[in-house]
Amino acid sequence: MKIVGVGCGPHLLTLQAVAIIREADEVHGSARALELAAPFLHPECEVHLITDYTSLSGLGAQAVVLSTGDPMLAGLGYLDGDVIPGISSLSYAAAKLHLRLSDVVIINAHGRDHTIAVQKVIFELHREKIVFLLADPAFETSYLAEKIQSADLFCDIVICSALGYPEESFITGTSVHPPVPCHELFSLVISQKE
Repeated sequence: MKIVGVGCGPHLLTLQAVAIIREADEVHGSARALELAAPFLHPECEVHLITDYTSLSGLGAQAVVLSTGDPMLAGLGYLDGDVIPGISSLSYAAAKLHLRLSDVVIINAHGRDHTIAVQKVIFELHREKIVFLLADPAFETSYLAEKIQSADLFCDIVICSALGYPEESFITGTSVHPPVPCHELFSLVISQKE
């Protein structure tokens, strides 16, 4: 099987990903991943919407599994198969915000315990790292800001929404005046103010 990153938004597939998708006879993906890959699917390709992620490990060698962003950034890279990287939300946001990836720490709060994720953010901020936080729609930036202030830190917070899509936005704020997400698809960049 091949696990192919389709990028975090439209037009962010690599040439390698496009070539694999064009040749695929069987493709599996979420609704968003299938939408991003749709222009490259040939008419005879069997397209399967993933409804049960636990069944993916049983797919055959000919299957192509689409993963939004990059499969190795909280994606489907854990599956056994060849992984083809994609342009992740991390890479995209870092490029737009001119952040060196070597200065960034990734914390995944998507579908996970937000309290633990916020504790990890505080730990990394004390180490003077820039944090890239993968959020989900239920993540509360006000809670994050409150905990940052309680840790005697003062930070810039940028909400990166709908990256790569026409409605893309970067909303800036601070731990005193936290930004509010305007889209359910978002991540955050958090750094100490100098």
